[in-house]
Amino acid sequence: MGDNKKQVEEITSMSEDFARWYTDVVMKAELCDYSSVKGCLIIRPYGYAIWENMQHELDRRFKETGHENVYMPVFISESLLQKEKDHVAGFAPEVAWVTHGGSEPLEERLCVRPTSETLFCDHYSKIVHSYKDLPKLYNQWCSVVRWEKTTRPFLRSREFLWQEGHTVHATAEEAQEETIRMLNVYADFCKEFLAMPVIKGRKTEKEKFAGAVATYTIEALMHDGKALQSGTSHYFGDGFPKAFNIQYLDKNNQLQYVHETSWGVSTRLIGAMIMVHGDDKGLVLPPKVAPIQAVVIPIAMHKDGVKETAQMIYERLNKKFRMKIDLSDKMPGWKFSEYEMRGVPVRIEMGPRDIENNSVILVRRDNGEKITVSMDSLEEELEKLLNEIHENLYAKAKAMLEEYTVNAVTFEEFETLLNREKPGFVKAMWCGEKECELEIKDKTGGVSSRCILETEAPISDKCVCCGKPAKHLVVWGRAY
Repeated sequence: MGDNKKQVEEITSMSEDFARWYTDVVMKAELCDYSSVKGCLIIRPYGYAIWENMQHELDRRFKETGHENVYMPVFISESLLQKEKDHVAGFAPEVAWVTHGGSEPLEERLCVRPTSETLFCDHYSKIVHSYKDLPKLYNQWCSVVRWEKTTRPFLRSREFLWQEGHTVHATAEEAQEETIRMLNVYADFCKEFLAMPVIKGRKTEKEKFAGAVATYTIEALMHDGKALQSGTSHYFGDGFPKAFNIQYLDKNNQLQYVHETSWGVSTRLIGAMIMVHGDDKGLVLPPKVAPIQAVVIPIAMHKDGVKETAQMIYERLNKKFRMKIDLSDKMPGWKFSEYEMRGVPVRIEMGPRDIENNSVILVRRDNGEKITVSMDSLEEELEKLLNEIHENLYAKAKAMLEEYTVNAVTFEEFETLLNREKPGFVKAMWCGEKECELEIKDKTGGVSSRCILETEAPISDKCVCCGKPAKHLVVWGRAY
């Protein structure tokens, strides 16, 4: 029991220091480690297994919507990057440059890709000629480099893993439909796979992606009441296509420019999931994404038949679920604590008395509940329990999102709500002026617009900051 207590005490409590709690969990659950290059992470096997599960599920959803995977080079020539001025200006501060090949200086600097719009555009300009070539629905799984000043595991690092979809269409309507379709794919994935509710909306002009006509976002609420942008989908219109001369002959034999989209999520989703579901014992992983869905822990292994029965149960369940069995000589209390800290959704305990009764004990990670079930119906009971855990995690996260999403009509209300211990999301009206948005950020010490809610009714007719006629209902919050 002493070992168990020590293991839990090594994780800082959320209420004491949320940032420290997050780092403790990431490191002690062995999700990642710091590398010798500042700001770059090593994703360890357990962390990478989580990413692989996300990747497989998202990839399936992309292919169901007609997308194909491609791979683009890691380097972008400076002249290519310069072709879309807004885009290059937006990324300039974060670009890493290659200036030498071996000992020889390069004739032209190469950028290590921060994103791949220019590469896709260059390629599309060569392969799109006719309306028959459209649409092109491409996606890439890769890493990108952005020279961030401040880094935090999974949330912000100089190199990170992601997917980036880049599509071109014959009409603006088709491209706009694609932008919203992929935003919904992300939102559904978060709900159905990560048990994570999100708010969907459009970014303001100030916050949109460099070079986009419109940027849409999914915003998640972390346990400390801060927002995390968890995925974005961009409508580019024909801006990039004009810069890169991506034209096609339509059915009337007239030259037209294509209309473009781009969309992406990254390993930041791992950080989001940790901060939405975790607790003071460590990780709490939704069953669908968990590398280990259930762990078998035999009690009193030295007694006749215990080890053998545990092995038999493990082999049975491993045909259907992602399983682990712990036959190490560590104390049971230590094992319980370790797998709780690593977020394994279900622990399966069995000792001599359970075996006599042809039963096992299932222990839920999400709420600690213990359930005795017959060995004969174990597959059915475990499947049912994993589904219940997913639903419970989603319901709990959704209840928090709803509790901490509130309306403000006056600036006094607005400030008070955003200075709560858990600031959450505050909905308030906005005039649409960038100066007003900047003034809000300045007056509140960093509160930013998260997204414009285009389908919800206004809550007043005046801007919360300047009092002028309001144009948009906006979600505001403090963010990572």
